[in-house]
Amino acid sequence: MQDRPIILVIEDDRQLQSIVEDALTDGGYEPAIAGSGEEALTLLKAFTTKYRALVVDIRLLGRLDGWRVARGAREIDASFPVIYITGGGGDEWPTKGVPGSILLQKPFSPDELVAAVTRAVAAKA
Repeated sequence: MQDRPIILVIEDDRQLQSIVEDALTDGGYEPAIAGSGEEALTLLKAFTTKYRALVVDIRLLGRLDGWRVARGAREIDASFPVIYITGGGGDEWPTKGVPGSILLQKPFSPDELVAAVTRAVAAKA
């Protein structure tokens, strides 16, 4: 599995987290789950080149929401691929989302998620 691109995922709904993990694994990626936005930014800072993209829910438990996590990721790497997933709040994407990001509204299919991650990773390469 070492050659699979690692995708950092922040989703606090356990059921959806499992669906995202399975979809990414089946799509040829290795999901890495962060429990919070704070943990995700710590991981990105410590292992800058390890992760190939960020899949982040907009509404998260803790102090940081998905918008802030994505901005933090872009401070580390200005072209870091970001895919937002949300059941609500997508209307704020044009003003709060980072440039070049992708937004998936819940519910989305596993194939839609894998296609979005693949597009984002390819755009960075």
